[in-house]
Amino acid sequence: MKKIFFVLLLLSNIHLSQANNTLDEFEQQVHQLKGQVVLIDFWASWCIPCKDSFPWLNEIHTSYKDDGFTVLSVNLDAIKQNATDFLKKYPASFPVFYDPRGKVAKAFKLKGMPSSILINRSGNVVSRHVGFNEEKKHQYQQEIVQLLLNNPIDD
Repeated sequence: MKKIFFVLLLLSNIHLSQANNTLDEFEQQVHQLKGQVVLIDFWASWCIPCKDSFPWLNEIHTSYKDDGFTVLSVNLDAIKQNATDFLKKYPASFPVFYDPRGKVAKAFKLKGMPSSILINRSGNVVSRHVGFNEEKKHQYQQEIVQLLLNNPIDD
């Protein structure tokens, strides 16, 4: 299983898409993720289901962020302006990172867009979802809640 450390190591080489995020702030955030449940969401501006997923991602991030959950969003557009325009229409309440070369997507061998990777408190990938399905939102949310109910990792 892939460990979150590997993911975060890859993410540390990605350009930030939000101008107000600095590399130092990103590195601080990465260190704070230890022991949290993390949903990594991969998206692109041209992806219709990605547009549909953003309100739900905002909702779950806001609902569970105080319980040890966070969403990290990775944009895969080749042209950064496309991602910026998307975020103006569909703002994110969670961190968004820009990965135009798809390094992280390749590491996870993504099969489609959007894709999400759910990582437990121990840093293990526990589920993957390709696409966004309104009917399955409840199932996705239940997976997150179940992971949040588990105790933090014991190092």
